[in-house]
Amino acid sequence: MICRFMNIYTRAGDKGFTSIFGGKRVLKCHELVDTYGFIDELNSWVGLIISQLNKNDETRFFVEVQKQLLAIGSSLAGWKGLKKELVEKQIKKMEIKIDLMEKTLPTIKNFVLPGGSRVGSIVHIARSICRRAERQTVSLAQKQIIQPEIIKYLNRLSDLLFVFARFINSQGGVTEVVWSGDASTEKKR
Repeated sequence: MICRFMNIYTRAGDKGFTSIFGGKRVLKCHELVDTYGFIDELNSWVGLIISQLNKNDETRFFVEVQKQLLAIGSSLAGWKGLKKELVEKQIKKMEIKIDLMEKTLPTIKNFVLPGGSRVGSIVHIARSICRRAERQTVSLAQKQIIQPEIIKYLNRLSDLLFVFARFINSQGGVTEVVWSGDASTEKKR
């Protein structure tokens, strides 16, 4: 087995530029870099979610989410290996998980304030970062061709994270705070 050592620092970005697939150099503040940077940030939060879970099917599922997010970020940077059918398959898996969890949760008719347990709160943060990544990807799609299933994937992932936060809180016996539309009034469910 041959092991290659890769320096973590190359000094190539010291002047504010980075390379994307194909070797093209762009500013680190380029909208494309921002977009896959948000995907990377989301992936890190998913890693934090995983660290808070017991080793089970949820852990394995979220590791798959991390792998898909890495593939999506790479695709945005110019990698041509993102397979539409695999993304669509992951979207379907998320929809099945959402449906299963929602069956155990009370129906909501108002907004739920993000929070609850520690893990539930972390999942809500990941959800809001997912929405930001989705918004940035939609913005980028106005300027360059983006595989449409990427936007669909991010939209479904944020739905999944919302329901998963509610599910985690429910499983932990944490009562949700429901917003009734009045800043001074809240109801617990």
